[in-house]
Amino acid sequence: MSLPDPQDLLPHRDPFLLVDEILELVPGVSARARWTLRADMPFFAGHFPGNPITPGVLIVESLAQTAGLAALSLPENAGRLALFAGIERVRFRRPVRPGETLELNMRMTRQRGPVGWAEGEARVGDQLACSASLSFAFVDASLAAG
Repeated sequence: MSLPDPQDLLPHRDPFLLVDEILELVPGVSARARWTLRADMPFFAGHFPGNPITPGVLIVESLAQTAGLAALSLPENAGRLALFAGIERVRFRRPVRPGETLELNMRMTRQRGPVGWAEGEARVGDQLACSASLSFAFVDASLAAG
């Protein structure tokens, strides 16, 4: 079975699609993905000049997008958006620099109606870069548009 492209499941597009490739996907349960940080990404120019580090908020967003892959791959969530409802227990353990690749692992912990919860981590090789627990609300994409 081949895995979908992240753009098949997520509404995000460049420059805000922060997942390059899906490595594993169990719909409604978990997702493992990869994001390679290229030196030419515009945020590195200002964060920080001469010492580029990936902004932590973008790492958290990449984790959220990975959770979105798991949640939005369920047929009942097709055509919906997963919007942040909460960000908890975020811990940053190491900086992430240009040229490094984040492996993103997220597991859905529960869903109650239109709200879902997930937890997971971002790693560079065997080193933990970030861990987080996230919650999100599912909304109809057409309602979010207007």
